[in-house]
Amino acid sequence: MAKRLSQQLADLSVRAKNAEDAVAAAEKEAHGKIEARKEQARAAAAKATEKVNQEIKSVGDTAARNWTAIRTKVAADMDALKAGVARAKHDVDVRYTESHAERLEWEAGVAIDYAIASVEQAKLAVLDAVSSRAEAEREKTS
Repeated sequence: MAKRLSQQLADLSVRAKNAEDAVAAAEKEAHGKIEARKEQARAAAAKATEKVNQEIKSVGDTAARNWTAIRTKVAADMDALKAGVARAKHDVDVRYTESHAERLEWEAGVAIDYAIASVEQAKLAVLDAVSSRAEAEREKTS
């Protein structure tokens, strides 16, 4: 795994705070600066989305199937976790548990990267809204 999960979560937290700060600043800026922020947000969202796509592609068709399965079974994961704990008590095969842990870490890492991409896309959507609001206000005064 390239990055530790705790590092990925820290990165997600930093990006979410950055999005919050960008929106607060955009509400006070001139239209030109808002447009520049939107372009930066668009580039960051594209980059984050491309990173997720590359990670999924790098593992091949199996990873794509796994990722699709993950998204469709979120509710069932809690039951699977409980069953996995019970099964792990009886399973002494170290290779199996190591492989299983690596797969779960990879899945968690992809989910975090997906969350980062979602935060970047949300930032862009909010900046679009702020920009439109600023333009509407400008039109009212002209």
